[in-house]
Order: sequence, then C-alpha cells, then structure tokens
Amino acid sequence: MMKSTPDLCDQYPDLIQVVAPMFKNYGGRESFGGEIVTVKCFEDNSCVKQLVGSQGQGRVMVVDGGGSMRRACLGDMLAEKAAVNGWSGLIIYGCIRDVDEIMATDIGVQALGTHPMKTAKKGIGETQIPVTFGGVSFNPGHYVYADNNGIVVASEQLL
Repeated sequence: MMKSTPDLCDQYPDLIQVVAPMFKNYGGRESFGGEIVTVKCFEDNSCVKQLVGSQGQGRVMVVDGGGSMRRACLGDMLAEKAAVNGWSGLIIYGCIRDVDEIMATDIGVQALGTHPMKTAKKGIGETQIPVTFGGVSFNPGHYVYADNNGIVVASEQLL
C-alpha cells in the first residue's frame, strides 16, 4: 500500500510540490506513483500510443495534452495496453474516454475530464522533455505520486 499524498506532504514538506487540484481519478487503481516519463502533445495521442506499447516498469506517464477539453488522449484500449505492459499510471492534462472500462482496468489514471471524441493520429508530439501544468514542472526521471487527495511531485524517490 502506497502512503497517501497527505502523508507524503507531512513527511517530506521540503521535497515535494503539489499539483493544483484540477484532476479526477478515473483508473482502477486509486493510488499510484513512480518515475516520470513525459509526453507533450495536443489533440494527437500518437506518442501516448507508442509509449504504452513499451515496458512501463512501474513508471507513470505524464501527458501534457495542453489542457484540451475537445479530444480524448486516452481510451480503454491504450489504458489496457499500459496496464499489461507494467505502467503504474497515467496523468493526463486533458481528457480521456471509455471511462467505465478504464475504471475496471488495473492502472491509475487521472485526467481533467472526459470527452467521447478520439484524437488525431498525425505523429505530432514530443517525449521525455520537461512539461509544466498545474503550477508544477514534471521532469523525466523525477517522481510523481497520485491518489484521491491529489498529485505530488518530487525530484527523488520517496517510497
């Protein structure tokens, strides 16, 4: 069992940053955490699709979807593939779809909201670059922990 984000805040107040409270928990795992892998894309989830096909090794994919509320960066098939490949979770600064199926999948997923329309697949996006949203910078190789209380980021592993 992972420590809660409030417990992490209490134990490591000088080591963590707290993401603004704008995310909702949609995954089958209510708490998750791990090393950060980043994606920056806008209404094109080609990079997400490519990464979920790789071995997750307990890491967390942090997707800067530009906060788009017009397309879904993640659906049930990609969430299932991520779970099978060992990803701990995904944090989507944007929308997801197929919520009922994702809630039944053994993976953590937090997103801003839901939208039924999928993204384009034009191969546009970047991976493993620093991304910033919610008042926090997410750097590849740093760590993120998420639960129903919120999301916290640290430059080192806390658990």
